[in-house]
Amino acid sequence: MWENLGKYSMIAVGGALGAMARYWVGGVVAARLGGSFPYGTLVVNATGSLVLGCFMAMAAERLLSSNWRLFVAIGFAGAYTTFSTFEYEMYMLIEEGSWLRAVANVVLSVGICFAALAGGIVLGRRI
Repeated sequence: MWENLGKYSMIAVGGALGAMARYWVGGVVAARLGGSFPYGTLVVNATGSLVLGCFMAMAAERLLSSNWRLFVAIGFAGAYTTFSTFEYEMYMLIEEGSWLRAVANVVLSVGICFAALAGGIVLGRRI
């Protein structure tokens, strides 16, 4: 257990920063665009996908230490992205009968986040 303390510390610090960033970004986006659609979650998931794609491409090509992977990929990105929130918001949209918004949320989230991940990989390989 003690030999893994450094690894858990990297995940914990990255996770704390990712969770705080998620709260801040989601709040800023919701304040600017309103709450009729889960824009905050969409932006967080898209930017998280971009960060993860960029970092993993950079890590693969530069052979970064495993501690950086724990900090960024598992800690920060894991806490920053919001799949469980996405699922809950989907449920709430469907429950209130907003089927068009629910479908738009799935299509936009999957499409934008995949494009962001791919863009992050391209960016990470060029940096």
